Amino acid sequence: MEQKYYKMNIAGCERALPLCPLNDKLMIGAFVIFGDPELTTACAQALLDRAPEYDYIITAEAKGIPLAHEMARLAGNQKYMLARKGPKLYMRDILDVAVHSITTAKEQHLYLDGYDAALMKGKRILVVDDVISTGESLKSLETLVEAAGGIVCGRCAILAEGDAQERPDLIYLEKLPLFDADGQPL
Repeated sequence: MEQKYYKMNIAGCERALPLCPLNDKLMIGAFVIFGDPELTTACAQALLDRAPEYDYIITAEAKGIPLAHEMARLAGNQKYMLARKGPKLYMRDILDVAVHSITTAKEQHLYLDGYDAALMKGKRILVVDDVISTGESLKSLETLVEAAGGIVCGRCAILAEGDAQERPDLIYLEKLPLFDADGQPL
């Protein structure tokens, strides 16, 4: 089968997203910022321009990492938080929450180091991700923030897909449609 693409302008950068089947009737546009510093920096600045005041940024491993890193760097932040997909030996007093994502076949978990959790207590936390679809990953990050005693002050993503486009609580740069089996936007 011939690979189909969806072309879009994101933060002034033209990109062609490969369409990937979720099932026999539905496809999604695969958005990956890994290895694309031009797009990462443009998106980070565009989101910072729209973001509320915050104390720390948090994202989930892995695709949100370059975005959160670049947002923190551009804003002059000394630290951002990372929810890991697996606990690491250096992590202590770990917070753990389950995640259900449409791009992952099975349940995953996100883990937050107790040191980072202590820093977040009573602080304004900006939740950042590359794409928000069902909102399940976002919800898991919010659960971690709340368990740590932090206050979610905003939710940012580069793209909003499907029902996420209708959420008034999201700050995002562009809408990413879902696609039928022929690659036509729904």
